[in-house]
Amino acid sequence: MATPPRVPTTGSTTPAGMSRRSFVRNAGLLTAGGLSAGALGAVTTGPAFASTTFDYTTPEAFDAFDAAYQSGGQGPDNNNEAGALAWQQSYALRSFVMMYLAHGDTSYLDRLIDNVDIMLTHRDSERGVTDYRGLSLPAWRTMNPYTVGFCDLLDAGGRPTLQIRSGRNYADTTQVTVTHGAGDTFSLVVHNGQFDFTDTFADLTMDPSSADYAVQRIYDDYPGSILCTGHDQDIGTRPAEGTYDMFAQPVILAVHTGMITYPIASFVRIVKSDPQLAHEQYYQDKADEYLAAVEAAVAVHDHEWRETDDGRGYYFWEKGTPFGFDGQAQPLNMTLALGRTVLELAAVSGDAQHVHRANALAAMFKAELIDQDTDGTTTSIWYYFPTYSAAWEGYGKTGSAETDISLHKPSYAEANGYKNYEDYSHGAIDVDFAALAHQHGYVLTSQDIAKIAATFTENLAGTDADGVASVHYVVTGDGALRSNPLSAARWMALTPADPAIFQHCLDIYADRDTQPTPTSGTRLLGVAMLNWGARQGAANGRYHRWRTSTRRRSNQ
Repeated sequence: MATPPRVPTTGSTTPAGMSRRSFVRNAGLLTAGGLSAGALGAVTTGPAFASTTFDYTTPEAFDAFDAAYQSGGQGPDNNNEAGALAWQQSYALRSFVMMYLAHGDTSYLDRLIDNVDIMLTHRDSERGVTDYRGLSLPAWRTMNPYTVGFCDLLDAGGRPTLQIRSGRNYADTTQVTVTHGAGDTFSLVVHNGQFDFTDTFADLTMDPSSADYAVQRIYDDYPGSILCTGHDQDIGTRPAEGTYDMFAQPVILAVHTGMITYPIASFVRIVKSDPQLAHEQYYQDKADEYLAAVEAAVAVHDHEWRETDDGRGYYFWEKGTPFGFDGQAQPLNMTLALGRTVLELAAVSGDAQHVHRANALAAMFKAELIDQDTDGTTTSIWYYFPTYSAAWEGYGKTGSAETDISLHKPSYAEANGYKNYEDYSHGAIDVDFAALAHQHGYVLTSQDIAKIAATFTENLAGTDADGVASVHYVVTGDGALRSNPLSAARWMALTPADPAIFQHCLDIYADRDTQPTPTSGTRLLGVAMLNWGARQGAANGRYHRWRTSTRRRSNQ
């Protein structure tokens, strides 16, 4: 539904009844082909030590990046089946929230409303589509490249006799070729086109008593290169010769629901708590509508909620879910992506379940934080998988799919577990959760936040041999400096704890003279975060260089 004409408030720079897109176009920033030349000014190549094009802390810079993204980015009119709402449009929504918080301009709320109204029409329940269980729910399913692929092999009578599944990403690019051998034997060649991986299973049979029983042979050969498992359909006949396509299964992922709903929930909380909006009935009505929608989407994942004996909360993939790590706890960033929405719901509604889960999630993340001494400064580090997860511990096959931890990943990192520390990009979700939990008064203290902020300034932040600002890949400070670290701006929720985070993120953008692009919601959010960060007290939007001897420098 389009935003109705309304009288702008004092802080609005958009004429009544005009969307911000129309305003940007009318202002000459947006043409049919994208940005006008005048919007960018002189464009330089290579790194610069101060942007010659933009002051990234201004609405004008945001307008230019917004116009570019609108000209070709992943818009709200998308069904999320390839993850575009979760990993692109959600950043656009978040950018509108941050720009409102930075400037108090309600036109940014109008932009969010325009997009959310469209996105809500793409929920499964509105489209009439279902997930892998046949349920049509008020959230957004996803498939390729994220979920497990199924391929039904048919016998000569056209009946499904054997199902081949693959936990390798981009399942839709996978094909299974069946050839016949002597007697009732057959062979399979499974090929993933995205990665050009091939697994071959020769001289199989559908006889469960045979040493060459297809299901057992495929199980014994796991993982191979395509992470295949076989599932007997109890027909008993061998599949007909031919090549069969695999299809990724529809799953509603908690991380996607969290990414999409978080900025919507933030809008609700802001509208319900901002005195400027208390008597704006249009916004109040929208907040009520969106609160119901977000509540319904979060409830889709109630069956995935788990708690430890000591009350730490997390989300879990039930065994059999067509996702690569079914039967185990979700990675921290995936749990906390939805956790941010839970925090906002708890803050706006005071609902007992939301408050309980907000506390449980915050307690869980705090328990995962490990102190690290970095040149005399205490920083926090943490793992990608939580320490209570099967993946972190590592596990092997039991000999039977019925007793294995996971149906689609019967073994994983068996020798030592997956004990990799979190990377800076996924970690941005985690630290945003931590900052929000602290803001709303859930478990995490000022001391906790100070240590996480120090993780950025002491472990991640660095400069290359030319003095160009960047970040290391891993929260421990390990890993080479990134050549394209723009997503580091998503750590700026910690700016109130240390304005140096804002300054370094500003340097990252300015040193590269970062330009708008129609393909990156990340850049759009980064500029919005810079607008917000510049107004967090000590930062004040200045371009002074943050290059002291106490900060980590690296030539990696």
